[in-house]
Amino acid sequence: MNLRRLKYFVKIVDVGSLTLASEILHVAQPALSQQLATLEGEFNQKLLLRTQKGVVATEAGKVLYRHAQMILRQFDQARADVLNAGRSLAGQVSVGLAPGTAASTLALKLLQTVQGRHPQIVLHINENFGTTLCDVVRSGLMDMAVLYGGESPVQGLSFDPLLTEDLCVVAPAEMVSKPGDLALRDLRDVDLLLPCTNNQLRRYVDQAFAAAHVVPRVVAEMESASTLAAAIASGVGATILPFSVARSVAATSSVNVCRLVSPTIEVPLAMCVSDHLPLSEPAQVVKGILLELVGALDLQGGLHRTLLNHARVQVVDHE
Repeated sequence: MNLRRLKYFVKIVDVGSLTLASEILHVAQPALSQQLATLEGEFNQKLLLRTQKGVVATEAGKVLYRHAQMILRQFDQARADVLNAGRSLAGQVSVGLAPGTAASTLALKLLQTVQGRHPQIVLHINENFGTTLCDVVRSGLMDMAVLYGGESPVQGLSFDPLLTEDLCVVAPAEMVSKPGDLALRDLRDVDLLLPCTNNQLRRYVDQAFAAAHVVPRVVAEMESASTLAAAIASGVGATILPFSVARSVAATSSVNVCRLVSPTIEVPLAMCVSDHLPLSEPAQVVKGILLELVGALDLQGGLHRTLLNHARVQVVDHE
């Protein structure tokens, strides 16, 4: 087995067609078919099935596809690290920031800082659900992610705790008369706009309501921050968010932000990386910058507890 053969196989699966893969790779289709047959012979497994619409991976092919992606990505990292040894850092680094988290408010600052310090690093920022981000980090398709959760072990992943935040209610003035503390039971008859049920933040909220024996009145589920802010401003309902995000939503309209008490709901923010795939040098530097920015978050009112030791956060600077 060689890297070229794996590259061909990945491209065939990606485009779902031997003919199209042949054109993209500039390899004659008979030669491409021969490479595929050799690969299937090496594994003694059928890797692709031909259909009227093209080709699809078999179960064995899907397994090889995942591993091939990781192998090719690691090789690209190794080649870039060797070529750039002693030079300015260069390469691609992917970072996942779960929407609705404190870290998601740092996307622009992260991009500006990386570009300012290491202009040859190409940063890819992905905002997606925490479960999806975990999957792509574990498979090696993304270098790191910042998301809520991480208390329970997950095979293939390592979590570093960053900080914890208290959850707040963001509501139109007619629903919540003034800022301050608000007991969870006071939300019993309030129309709520919450993330979907597979969202990690929603899970913390549902657990708190269940523990308080309160059934929330969820009138809509949404993930878009802009749509959420507009819905709250128009009086459709209230929402529950970490303070850092609640503050940014409240800044766009006239609403009240109240800290939830009785019980207080705390959510942990964590850095997620693969526990078996090493980070490239550029990725290590970007991770350091991200930790630096998270450690410097200004969450007013004592609504967060930073778990990082700011004095120990060091960013390696290669010139």
